[in-house]
Amino acid sequence: MSIQEKTVVTNIFDIPIAIARHNRDKSAVSLMSYCLNPQCPKPENPDHVKFCLTCGTKLLLKERYRAIKPIGQGGFGRTFLAVDEDKPSKPPCVIKQFYPQAQGTNTVQKAVELFNQEAIQLDALGKHPQIPELLAYCTQDDRQYLVQEFIDGKNLAQELGQTGAFDEGQIRQFLQDLLNVLQFCHTRQVIHRDIKPENIIRRSSDGKLVLVDFGAAKSASGTALNHTGTSIGSPEYVAPEQMRGRAIFASDIYSLGVTCINLLTGRSPFDSYDTHNAAWIWREFLQKPVSQQLSRIIDKMVESIPSRRYQTVDQVLQDLHLPPAITNSPTVVVSPSTPTPQPIFIPQPLGLDKELDELKTQFTGGKVQQQNQPSAAPIPSNNIIDQELEELKAKYLGNS
Repeated sequence: MSIQEKTVVTNIFDIPIAIARHNRDKSAVSLMSYCLNPQCPKPENPDHVKFCLTCGTKLLLKERYRAIKPIGQGGFGRTFLAVDEDKPSKPPCVIKQFYPQAQGTNTVQKAVELFNQEAIQLDALGKHPQIPELLAYCTQDDRQYLVQEFIDGKNLAQELGQTGAFDEGQIRQFLQDLLNVLQFCHTRQVIHRDIKPENIIRRSSDGKLVLVDFGAAKSASGTALNHTGTSIGSPEYVAPEQMRGRAIFASDIYSLGVTCINLLTGRSPFDSYDTHNAAWIWREFLQKPVSQQLSRIIDKMVESIPSRRYQTVDQVLQDLHLPPAITNSPTVVVSPSTPTPQPIFIPQPLGLDKELDELKTQFTGGKVQQQNQPSAAPIPSNNIIDQELEELKAKYLGNS
């Protein structure tokens, strides 16, 4: 099967749950309800009504969740900012509505599987402070819905555009945060399969990174959506084996490494890869220097051959915590134009060191003078002798 024939399925909504670009609109929360009927010609309603004044559709999902406004739409559905009417504080949440447009049967079927799978995976993962909580999964008026926790903040693609490329300290903190989330997922046999800057939101309340959009996630122990020829994820960030429909835990590590490259360079990963030589050239586009240690870690994360890549999150964390190999010298900056310094070897004439040692023995009598022992004539200390012998050695080598 050629690359052109492969089916590539990314986010079923063509947006993250992100919310990231839509801060909570408190005025909208208090003024309106939004009809969930895709055919409704006038979906805006006052917040106190329970049925749409235009089409009569029930406005509350599961008698509890009220849509406020749409915040995204793709080929397979829509996403709404909503509130939970069942709680006194009416906290914000997100409603995902599965509503596929007329497309090929196979594509729609895959989208159905992905939508159902997102609910299954989020439910299986349980609660983690850096993963949106699944609040509800239901069918209403012959349409499927997911209700998820609202994450208020900006995704890393937006952050990159506003503040520029990351430095080494930011990348290390990024890896620390996301590797711990991945470890949680992988321990529960869940492979995310769509890690990219758009699917990582920095939560406004505490600055923590939250991994969102598990619509492409799969169980490592299952066989669903793991068929050769079907690629899940975003092409710029997907591991080669995942493009062939064979995602493994190391595929998430690859995508995380490519995300690092994007955050360090501010460029599309496609522009940081030399297809003619099948090699990453991201160092050429660094905007801020990174150490050789971090560079080696990222290189190993994005190895195209899975067996050469980190196999587990623990392995990455272990290398990430290693101190630099040389602690008394300044950090080596990775630069394509600066060659790595090599040690200089100076050949010495054979037998010179042996002759100098014999000369030293003649001066000292073959032993070091004992303390408090009288001597007819003072014997030069070993330090003075060593200095004089080194000068003799240098003079000899200079004349040879």
